[in-house]
Amino acid sequence: MGPRTEWTEGLVGRRVLCVGTDLVDVADIRAALTRQPRFRTKVFTDAERAYCDVLGDPAERYAVRFAAKEAVLKALGTGLSGAALTEIEVLRAPGGAPSLLLSGRAAALAEAAGVRSWLVSLTHTATRAHALVAGVGAEDPCQFRPFR
Repeated sequence: MGPRTEWTEGLVGRRVLCVGTDLVDVADIRAALTRQPRFRTKVFTDAERAYCDVLGDPAERYAVRFAAKEAVLKALGTGLSGAALTEIEVLRAPGGAPSLLLSGRAAALAEAAGVRSWLVSLTHTATRAHALVAGVGAEDPCQFRPFR
């Protein structure tokens, strides 16, 4: 096993409560961006659009974010009707690591499910975009913690 970091230490004693995954066809998102002018503003936040629109063809970036939003709603057991997609924002750290920021109904659903944070993995190619998310609960006080 590799060295422990502050991030991995924060996971010790916590449970994964829910998992969601989604696979999106990049061509479908590209078509939606072209055919439906309101698609960008209906599905993505201002910050997400600013990040995605930097490229000449932003379809891959939009597709992987759409996959993440759908994966969150699947993890919460609601599907696309559970919350507005703009209430699930995919953030990107300076080093590139993705994270999620939930608001409104999406945040309320996550809180009701006991989710305190999310693990996020995103990947895409020219044709497919995939997201895997895991909702992590608070520390379990009954969980055995090894001595340090």
